[in-house]
Amino acid sequence: MVRLRESEVILRLCIVVLLILSSVLIGLDSQTKDIAYIHKRVTFRYLFALEIELYINVVAAAYNIVQLGFGWYGVAQKTSNSKWLSYLLDQTAVYVVFAGASAAAQHSLLVVTGSRELQWMKWCSKFTRFCFQIGSAIILNYIAAVLMIILSFISAFSLFRLYSPKRYFQFKSAS
Repeated sequence: MVRLRESEVILRLCIVVLLILSSVLIGLDSQTKDIAYIHKRVTFRYLFALEIELYINVVAAAYNIVQLGFGWYGVAQKTSNSKWLSYLLDQTAVYVVFAGASAAAQHSLLVVTGSRELQWMKWCSKFTRFCFQIGSAIILNYIAAVLMIILSFISAFSLFRLYSPKRYFQFKSAS
C-alpha cells in the first residue's frame, strides 16, 4: 500500500508540473507581426477555447495540490465516504481536462487550416512561434490527461479494495 501511495504522490506531482507548464505556455504566449503596415498582436485571448483551457488547467492543478496536501498531512487514512469523494473528483478532473484539451485542439486546428466559409485566415503561416507554443501546450495537456487516467485507476483500486468481492457494497471487515 505504501508503494501505491508513493505512486499516487509522484503522479500527482507530475500532473501538477505538466498542467502548470501548459498554463504558462498558454498564458504567456503572444506574438507580434507587422502585416501590411498594421501592427498585429496575437494572444491566447483571441481563441476562447484556449482561455477556458487555461482556467481548467489552473483549477485541476490546484485540485491535485490539495489532494497532495491531504495525503501529506495524514488524511490518507480516509473513510470510505472520503475515498468515494476523491474517486469521483478524480474522475471529474480527468473528464474536464480531456474535454478542455480536445476543445482547444479543435479550435487550434481551425487556426492552422483556416476556413473560407467563416472567413478565418490561417494564423500559423504568419504566427509560427505562437502556433508551436500552443501545440506544445495541448500535447502537455493530453499527457497530463493520460496521467490523470492512471491516477483515477489507482483511486478506484484504493476505493474498491475495501469492499467484499462476494457481497454487494459491504466492507471486507463486515463479512
